[in-house]
Amino acid sequence: ALEAFVGGLLKPRCIDHGEVQVAEPGLALAQVAGDARLVIDQREAFTDEPVEQGRLTDVRPAHDGEGEGHRGAIERVKERGKRAERIKRATFSGPALDIGSVRVPFQEFSTMTTETQPRGVTAAIAAGCIVAFVGFGFAATFGIFLRPMSTELGWEREIFSLSMAIQALCWGLTQPLAGMVADRYGTARVLGFGAIVSALGFWLRGTVIDPDVFIWSGVIVGIGTGAVSFPVVIVALGKIVSASRRSFVLGLGTAAASTGMFVAAPVTQQMIAAFGWQIAIQIIAASFLMILPVLFLIARVSRPTAASSGGGFSYAVRTAFGERAYVLLFFGFFVCGFHVAFIQTHLPAYIEDQGLAAWIGGWSLALIGLFNIAGSFLSGWSGQVLSKKKVLAFIYTARAVVITVFILIPLTPVSVLVFSAIMGLLWLSTVPLTTGLIAQTQGLTFLSTLAGLIFMSHQTGSFVGAWMGGVIFDAYQDYTPMWWAAVAFGLLATFLHLPIDERPGRLARAAAA
Repeated sequence: ALEAFVGGLLKPRCIDHGEVQVAEPGLALAQVAGDARLVIDQREAFTDEPVEQGRLTDVRPAHDGEGEGHRGAIERVKERGKRAERIKRATFSGPALDIGSVRVPFQEFSTMTTETQPRGVTAAIAAGCIVAFVGFGFAATFGIFLRPMSTELGWEREIFSLSMAIQALCWGLTQPLAGMVADRYGTARVLGFGAIVSALGFWLRGTVIDPDVFIWSGVIVGIGTGAVSFPVVIVALGKIVSASRRSFVLGLGTAAASTGMFVAAPVTQQMIAAFGWQIAIQIIAASFLMILPVLFLIARVSRPTAASSGGGFSYAVRTAFGERAYVLLFFGFFVCGFHVAFIQTHLPAYIEDQGLAAWIGGWSLALIGLFNIAGSFLSGWSGQVLSKKKVLAFIYTARAVVITVFILIPLTPVSVLVFSAIMGLLWLSTVPLTTGLIAQTQGLTFLSTLAGLIFMSHQTGSFVGAWMGGVIFDAYQDYTPMWWAAVAFGLLATFLHLPIDERPGRLARAAAA
């Protein structure tokens, strides 16, 4: 059902005029019916940008036989194109390009090369949504375990907070490495590795009851969840669709992760109540193995986009950090991580500390996940019609305002649930916009690597937010200083995003040249 839904949303608007067939986006050279070739600029096709004069590089016979010109090759393609197993459909309308003596009508194409490939892309998007759903949900709501574990085991909250902080930091450090591997070898291998390691880390948390082991289990869980995280998934999905649909698909993947958070929060509470926190953690560990069967759907369409030479990666990183737009995104996303980790780790405990029922804390995270589904779709849409940097600045300002109101008014079940709903709209809505800006300013070739570095900054902020929340509470028995720090960081992020130059940078221009 999910595959059919996604397929309907992404179905290309194709009109078959009976003209020459064109290969799929990202295929630089198409062999058509064994008789002629269409040589197309790969990057123009991949990004779905307007094709200018000369971007259709050539139309020529596959074998330069004597007396066979371009026009004859085109006629053979028209006659035999229907029988070509490799070509399905193309769209030709509007202006034409003149190539020698041949006039080829060409305006827009959104095609796939085989009968099964459109379904393959749709199935891959559906599989990516499943991975995002499972991989993010329980990891993002693990803060529900803070109070029952700390109370039963007699641990200070800093123990749990430090483990979560280390998990967040290792999650971030894994991101660029996972991105490099995905750029070079494809995404499915990275996701499979992450699913297995995540299962191992959560199993260890629920089996070995020792504060030191629990703290350092954050390294294993962080590496695993970093490799199977939804940013890795949405970047992979963003590479297999056109630029006109990319923001929407990024939002779709983020919404799937948020749905996982919405489902996982109440389910986790029910499992703790029914089985105890140890068995609940074991169930979470087993859930990560559910990811493995769907990865073959992603492997069918996920292809490496970077060369095997390591020099390309180092050049891309140096070039990106040499541009102000990327540096501002890097530091701005730190704030998002700070907000997310502090709230998802400490909000349930904060609510119980104030005398409210435990179910309110669980449902606060669930509502954040639920409303972030709408927020992710809305941000994906807004990234297609509005300035991405201005929408990001608005989101961070809105977070600061909402947190200020939340800590100034009396805490009631209604205020908690309203706060959670509004924060949900603003929660991960930064992700599609930030990832879209990276693609827009730095191009697609090293997108997984460069997005991974940005998410490393996000997780560094998560480390600070999760850990310092525990330190501040243990010192003062109060979270108020952390709430005001969240407000200040939100305003800082607003001013960091406004100067960003949204025009393509050197890497993006080089890829399009």
